[in-house]
Amino acid sequence: MNQSTTGETSAAGGAARGAAPRGMGVFTAADEERQRGVRRMKAIATGALAVMAVVFGSARWAGASGAGEWAGYVAAAAEAGMVGALADWFAVTALFRRPLGLPIPHTAIIPTKKDQLGRTLGDFVGENFLAEEVVRVRLRAVGIAARLGRWLAEPEHADRVTAESATALRGALTVLRDADVQAVVGEAITRRAEVQEVAPGLGRMLEGIVADGGHRRVVDLVCAHACWWLEEHGDAVREAVSGGAPGWTPRFVDRKVGERVYRELLRFLTEMRDAPEHPARGAIDRFLTDFAGDLQHDSRARERVEGLKRDVLGRDEVQELIASAWASVRAMLVSAAEDERSELRVRARASLLSLGRRMSEDDGLRGKVDAWVEGAATHVVTTYRAEITSLITETVAAWDAEHTSRKIEAHIGRDLQFIRINGTVVGALAGLALHTVVHAFGV
Repeated sequence: MNQSTTGETSAAGGAARGAAPRGMGVFTAADEERQRGVRRMKAIATGALAVMAVVFGSARWAGASGAGEWAGYVAAAAEAGMVGALADWFAVTALFRRPLGLPIPHTAIIPTKKDQLGRTLGDFVGENFLAEEVVRVRLRAVGIAARLGRWLAEPEHADRVTAESATALRGALTVLRDADVQAVVGEAITRRAEVQEVAPGLGRMLEGIVADGGHRRVVDLVCAHACWWLEEHGDAVREAVSGGAPGWTPRFVDRKVGERVYRELLRFLTEMRDAPEHPARGAIDRFLTDFAGDLQHDSRARERVEGLKRDVLGRDEVQELIASAWASVRAMLVSAAEDERSELRVRARASLLSLGRRMSEDDGLRGKVDAWVEGAATHVVTTYRAEITSLITETVAAWDAEHTSRKIEAHIGRDLQFIRINGTVVGALAGLALHTVVHAFGV
């Protein structure tokens, strides 16, 4: 009997090792060691059956030889022990294969009922582990926010999270293709600029600048620079004015006109530079105020600004400038992630420590975090319960039936052999007790 079952196991083992089974993988060294333990326990259980058979035969022989009543008691105990051993051998063997290869109904349960067991296991997990209330009670008992707060409040843990986050950020930035990110960034900025009307915003900004007098510094700068430029290039200005005169005018007249124009222009800019209340400055103020109002309220002015905006955005140089912004941002982030003393990592570490202390001390914050975790977890289990349980069902269905049976037997077969041993012992005791009752009552 043991040789037969061992032979079947060996044959199944050879078949499993010959072809890579699906789902549960190949037998590992630990599985082989477990299987050797199962074989040892099978030998012990079969040995107990053999002992009972020998004892039964010896007791019957002794009883026939007139050894006395004790031989009947021993024979009854041994006979019941053999029955118990055979019954439990059948029950244990029927889980994994057909006993003696006979097509007995309801045997080889694991290989033949594997898919049904997978569905039952999936339903069991879904009903008892993925129920919303079960998840909420379990998460509430764990106290994730409190534990996380205490953990983050430790400086070495905050350092670890910061370092791991920096590594992840650096890895993500390395994996991302610059061309793809630049295209996305450029498209996002362009789309946002096209949708958002800029004229009203520019008008409000210009109105505020004029009201605060911020534009006057620009006027001062322009006037000062213009005066300096005229003083440095007086000859060029005179030559330009005199060169534009008609050919029939005398040259000395042209020079006088050029000189006069140059001096008047220089005087005008000098007075405008030195006199804060110069009429020209007031004219600039009125012009800018009116222009700010037109940008906000004049549809024609706003349309012209929008057209200019579209023209600017459509230029290749602007698109290249927008796209190239990602390269600068990426280089800055990578550098900050690699430098332990960078402002980014220092601030991230400080934020983690602060968050940990707050979560450890603030009951309200802990409640919010726990509620968020519970809500997220319950949403996942209620929304994707069917997908999770189907993963179990489909995974079990994909396993090779014979290999699955061998794998399970290797893990629990040793304990199951104790059932055979216990059946032998309990059967013997039961047989002895029944034989004693029969003789005691003279049945």
